[in-house]
Amino acid sequence: MNQQDILAKLPYSVPFLFVDEIVSINENGVVGTFTFDENLDFYKGHFRDNPITPGVILTEVMAQIGLVCLGVYLLNNKFNKNTTIALTSVAIEFIKPVFPNEKVTVISEKIYFRFGKLKCKVIMKNQSGNLVCSGEIAGMIINQI
Repeated sequence: MNQQDILAKLPYSVPFLFVDEIVSINENGVVGTFTFDENLDFYKGHFRDNPITPGVILTEVMAQIGLVCLGVYLLNNKFNKNTTIALTSVAIEFIKPVFPNEKVTVISEKIYFRFGKLKCKVIMKNQSGNLVCSGEIAGMIINQI
């Protein structure tokens, strides 16, 4: 399964798609990138005259790249329109802000994938290579037939 196959199966679309590129992926983890365009709606009010990316959006980027892309890869051809994804737990520590037009890299390492639950250790780095946030994210991937 290649990058295009994975991206085509993601259940998101612009403006809520936060994956630009999958740099590498295998059964143990994924590395991907996203660039925060300065015209994204949430920058208009967070914060006035000094926009930064909300933590909930950083978490979503980490979940989309680090959990969902990896889940699609692990399920391979079993991931389809009948597949449901639900976030089950998040524990993220925020270290540095992310500003408009910044490119981030998400690095995810699988902790386990069993009984439809995927749990990963995930970090995000900014374009300078500095750690932005890190933690663990888990979700359920369920195929409804």
